[in-house]
Order: sequence, then C-alpha cells, then structure tokens
Amino acid sequence: MEEKTVKIIGAGLAGCEAAWQLAKRGVKVKLFEMKPKKLSPAHKTADFAELVCSNSLRADGIYNAVGLLKEEMRKLGSLIMECADATRVPAGGALAVDREGFSRMVTEKIKGCELIEVVSEEVTEINTEEYTVIAAGPLASDGISEAIRTLTGGEGLHFFDAAAPIVAYDSIDMTKAFRAARYGKGGDDYINCPMNKEEYIAFRSALVDAECAVVHEGVENPKVFEGCMPIEVMASRGEDTMRFGPLKPVGLTSPHDGSRPYAVVQLRQDNALASMYNIVGFQTHLKFGEQKRVFGMIPGLENAEFVRYGVMHRNTYINSPQCLTDNYNMKKFPKIYFAGQITGVEGYVESAASGLWAGISAASAVLGNEMPKITSRTALGALANYISNPAVDDFQPMNVNFGIFEDLGVRIKDKREKAQKYAERSFLEIETLIGI
Repeated sequence: MEEKTVKIIGAGLAGCEAAWQLAKRGVKVKLFEMKPKKLSPAHKTADFAELVCSNSLRADGIYNAVGLLKEEMRKLGSLIMECADATRVPAGGALAVDREGFSRMVTEKIKGCELIEVVSEEVTEINTEEYTVIAAGPLASDGISEAIRTLTGGEGLHFFDAAAPIVAYDSIDMTKAFRAARYGKGGDDYINCPMNKEEYIAFRSALVDAECAVVHEGVENPKVFEGCMPIEVMASRGEDTMRFGPLKPVGLTSPHDGSRPYAVVQLRQDNALASMYNIVGFQTHLKFGEQKRVFGMIPGLENAEFVRYGVMHRNTYINSPQCLTDNYNMKKFPKIYFAGQITGVEGYVESAASGLWAGISAASAVLGNEMPKITSRTALGALANYISNPAVDDFQPMNVNFGIFEDLGVRIKDKREKAQKYAERSFLEIETLIGI
C-alpha cells in the first residue's frame, strides 16, 4: 500500500497538535509554516504555537467546561497540554504558562519528531486530492485566505481580537499594589492594583476618551469578539461594566490598610522568571502613547515599563456549519480538514482541541481505519458538533461551555455537582477513545 503523507498548513496550536496526533499514529506529516520568513501583524517570534494574546489557558479542573476539555485532551495524549503543564506559572485556579518556554517546548518536540518534516514556506494553493489540514490560524496570510475563500465558495467571516499589554515586574510600585488571589485561591499568584471610587471614575473617564489606533486592515467600526473585548469598549458600555468584569473587587482585601477596594486591576505572571506581568483583561487597541498615559493612572503602574503594548488584529473564520463535518473535514472535499480558530472555535485550548480531533480523524482516514465517533457528551464532541451543526443560526466564534453539551436529562441545581456529572459522563466516552 502506498504510504500517504498529510500536509498541514500552519504551526500554531492547532497545527502542531494535529501533526502530533498524526505522527503518534505512524502517519508522515509535512508541516508548512511561513515563519520566520514571513510574520503576521501579531506574531513576533519564529517559534511554533506562539501565544499572541494572553498566556492563560483559563480555568483548570473539571468544574467548568474548559477545564473538562483540558482533562479530555490530557487523556488523549495532547502535545499542547503536555507542554502547558510542563511550563505552567502561578495563576491561582487557572493554567497559565511561561509564554516563551511553552512555545519553545512545542517547537522542539515537533522538530524532534522523525515523522514530521517542517517546511518553512508560505502555502497559497490547496490541492483537494491531497490529505490536508488547514490550520492557518485566524491571521492567515492573504495568499492562503484567498485559497480558502475559493475552496469554501464564499467570503470568510471575520472579527477583531485584541491583546493585553505586558509590564516589567520591577517597574510595579508594590507599596501601592499587593499580592493575592480572589478568595485566597492560589495564594499570592496575582499582583493587585486597588482603586478607590474617585480613582476608578477618573480612570474610566480617561479610558473612554483615549485615542485608539487605526486597525491594520483599515476597517471602521470592526466587529469585536465579546470574549476579547478591548477594555476601552468595555468602559464605554457603562460606569460599572469593568467592575463587574476584570476589575471586580470581590474576594480581595488590601493588606496595606485592610480595606476592600472599589475596583482592582490584576496582573498575572507572564514568564517563568516572573520578570514580566500582563494586565488581566486589558486587551486594547489604544495608541501606544495613550496606553502609557491612561494605564499609568492605575495605582502601582504610574511608572510601569511596558515590555509589550496591547495590539488589535483581525481574526478570520469560515462558515463551518455549511462547510465542515463533525470530524473537521469538508463536506465537499473530504480530504481537506480545518483546525483552530479559523473553524470558529474560540480560545487557545479550543483551538488545540480541534487540532487534536482533526489529527485523529485524518489519521483514521489515511490508515483506512473506521472513523472514530465522539458525541456532545464530551467537551471535544460538543465543540465539533457546534461548528458542524447547520441548524446554528448566525454562526459566531464560541468558547467551550456546558450550554453546548448534550443535556444531562436530570435537573441539578448545585453547579459543582452538575459539573461533576458532566465530567463523569464525559470520561466514560473518552476512555473508549484512548489508543485509537
């Protein structure tokens, strides 16, 4: 039998995970990545699986949908989860990673795999007769975007995403800030900058009036994904919107005077050396000078040194319910698979999860094995069903959540007990898939 090679376009989280799953099953892979010859507006390094926004993979544990998804991926031998667990940094109840260490580890493992050949080229054409996983990412180059548009028979949808700024730890004034996690979860994992009412109102006013940068693509009034809403957009939605979001003061007491702050800006460790911290929830597309001026109004950040300013960039995704099956391959061209945010899954973990399942599915097809089935009783299956369900109206990017799972069939009021039931049911199905 002729040995087949699967082509993967893009070495982001989804592409690397798909390549790993294929190689684990003995399938040769050609992984095409345009970096370092060509970088997107948001990418800065030559490493694979680069995290361009936050360094957090969100909540860990089984009591929320994304935590359950991570556990499913661990059980199925996820490369991304292995590297994330190995490079984690303190983040309370969340899984956050040393940004550079994580990407470096993924890159080393991919390049060290004998069955994966890395090709440093930009791909601009797609052969529908070749097994291919398109994981070009939401920042796909113009060339591959045009090929995808032709392949899918229509315009790609798009929205705009924003990244938070990062500051140097030694520039934070710890006589005003303090270390703590909300309700003591994680000890002193976060740096907290407390605000009284007057400081908060003045900060919000300056934020709303600050000048924004021109979006790279020149689109006015861009559509913004709610999960990565720029902080200035959030501020404009109402006086207390930020206080019920990333600046919520609940579960925190200032050790300086024993008071409960009116609002709190949190900073999370961004690298293993703890020399850099990102401002949690502060995705923004303010001009760099405005970021320094306005964010300098935050107590403790008056003299902050910005290692990286926040940026805003276009994210593109296809109309997956019309194009894809729940195995992430195209209905019209079955040998063509998609993975990552371009499918309409939103978030680092979800992107990697789609790559994991696309890789497993493609391996089964190439090897002539029976295609594995996964249901919405699992987080992996719930995502696959969401992006492939033609009944979904007004398709939008979606984070994994229990609302897209198959109903438990019983009414359970306690949230933790309900999550436990979801997890128990999920693991029963995932166990049958280990080793496929």
